[in-house]
Amino acid sequence: MASEHLEHKLALLPDKPGCYLMKNINDQIIYVGKAKNLKNRVRSYFKSSHTGKVAKMVSEVADFETIVTSTNKESFLLEITLIQKHQPYFNIKLKKGTGYPYIKITNERDPQIKIVSKIKKDGGYYFGPYPNVYAAEETMHFIQKVYPLRRCNG
Repeated sequence: MASEHLEHKLALLPDKPGCYLMKNINDQIIYVGKAKNLKNRVRSYFKSSHTGKVAKMVSEVADFETIVTSTNKESFLLEITLIQKHQPYFNIKLKKGTGYPYIKITNERDPQIKIVSKIKKDGGYYFGPYPNVYAAEETMHFIQKVYPLRRCNG
């Protein structure tokens, strides 16, 4: 259950895209996220039940801050920047695998684009690191729309 302070802030959230920064009792940023609709997304943490790492994170939230952006794409880019700047504990804990993901474009006649966890000296072009696998996937989908590359292994 959210405190009176959080309840008041939740009531004032805008129906706009942006990023949110969850803070613990020591005012440390413990999680950064993005939303198409800040009001719906941030409220969902406190208004529905969660399990595992998300429940643990929510139990530690004492305050939050939001930054409204003009577009979803802007909130996506801002989220990456904020995660790289603050290295929030729960963003690092919630990502898949151990290392940070990279986008790799293979050095072949018909280049392939993929998400990898390690940089190898194989002549490929690596971009990253990304704060989490979802950010890498979103960027990869954007690249595929703008510059279609081979998706199959054949």
